Amino acid sequence: MATALVTGGTSGIGAEFARSLAGRGFDLVLVARDVTRLNAMAAELHAADGIYVEVFPADLADRADVARVVERIVDPLRPIEFLVNNAGFGVHSSLLVEDTSPHDRAFEVMCRTVLVLGGAAARSMKARGHGTILNVSSTAGYITMGSYSAIKAWVTSYSEGLAVELRGTGVTVTALCPGWVRTEFHSRAGIRASSIPEALWIDAEPLVAGALRDVDRGRVISIPTVRYRALIWFARHLPRRTIRFISGAISSSRKEENETSSEATQTIPRADPNNPVSTPGQGN
Repeated sequence: MATALVTGGTSGIGAEFARSLAGRGFDLVLVARDVTRLNAMAAELHAADGIYVEVFPADLADRADVARVVERIVDPLRPIEFLVNNAGFGVHSSLLVEDTSPHDRAFEVMCRTVLVLGGAAARSMKARGHGTILNVSSTAGYITMGSYSAIKAWVTSYSEGLAVELRGTGVTVTALCPGWVRTEFHSRAGIRASSIPEALWIDAEPLVAGALRDVDRGRVISIPTVRYRALIWFARHLPRRTIRFISGAISSSRKEENETSSEATQTIPRADPNNPVSTPGQGN
């Protein structure tokens, strides 16, 4: 039975990929930091589909932990046939801050780890003549909202470059570029985005189902729904100054909402579970 490895596989988009791949009959290696959640997810998947699930606790901002994941990926006795580079988080620090640690961690998890794990999987899969690599990017990479947009633009471009290098080898590469997905990713990021139209939200299940269809078709870029494909077409063809203006308007709206939220929290010290939150991108 083939095995898939999913980073950030205990919540959001990553958990949905785990469920969908389990439903396709894949055994799984789940990589995440929280051992309790890893064990709970493994039990859920085994009970639902009878597959074998290996839990792999790792902090992907730690290069030693990333090296351990690489060892698992290249193990010839336990080959990985499908890699999902999904682990990620929102980055909301200004590009002007003196303390760059939030950006540093984001680069480690969402750039370097994708590069290192993707390269390890590509080498092993190429040697066997088959395999699949899926990198979760974001529609945020088509706009200009700080280091998160820059990182996701890199993930998409990297995926295209890797696909070029692997052409004709039997190994496929797909970059999934979601928009606003209903997952806990947004609540973890602490973002309020009540201005986001309901039509722009998508659930994780149809997102992942569409991504896997695109993988099956050999598509390098997977953008969910006709709405988002239309929006990204405009993002690709509008003048860059227009994209910067739109990005600035979104950033200003978000800043005002966060400031309002902060003031409200000082007055009434409790969370409001009914407030929607958002960042286009990963749901893990």
